[in-house]
Amino acid sequence: MNRLPILLTSLIVLSLACSTTTATTPAPQDLNAPSGSVLFQDDFARPVTGWDRYMAAEGTIDYDAGGYRLLVNSPETNFWSTPHKNFADTRLEVDAGKLGGPDENRIGLICRYTGNDYYFFMITSDGFYGIGIFSGKKAVLLGDGELQASDIIKTGLAVNHLRADCAGDKLTFYVNGFEIASVQDATLKSGDVGLLAGTFAQPGVDVVFDNFVVLKP
Repeated sequence: MNRLPILLTSLIVLSLACSTTTATTPAPQDLNAPSGSVLFQDDFARPVTGWDRYMAAEGTIDYDAGGYRLLVNSPETNFWSTPHKNFADTRLEVDAGKLGGPDENRIGLICRYTGNDYYFFMITSDGFYGIGIFSGKKAVLLGDGELQASDIIKTGLAVNHLRADCAGDKLTFYVNGFEIASVQDATLKSGDVGLLAGTFAQPGVDVVFDNFVVLKP
């Protein structure tokens, strides 16, 4: 299915939670870190680790039962949240489980978030994936011109392990231990890291994240 027009339209609708995001610090925190070192990690067991907390009719972003939940009740809307850090090169990993809502959704990781722009690595619960950039209030898929299908993605009510490497100008996406996409882009150099969930035409996407870790690649 060609979902590019839907993707471009819906990613322009900004998350209400983003208004709480503060600017990242001038110097990335990983400049002198050795490869393989843990830069940040969170199992969301304690609701005091700096992630956004938000609840309204449009949805919920909050710590929930030992995980971190993004519930999106509005159509064509993305919610994302960050721990308010600043890194240059990162390897992000997280377990992402769908709790409810449509399989036509967006679940993913973001890196180099500047307060306006970011790279995103996303899957859908009906088996599609893509890497892209949100910049200038517009989303663009990098590499392939549309979301691609993969049987590596567990569909429906399932947990997928996501990994996103942002190293120099190379962006690489892994799902459940397998590399599924790699592109190059030099637009964004550093920024925050985070989690993303979103809807297409049907609202009610409900996702829980756990075991989030940021490593130096």
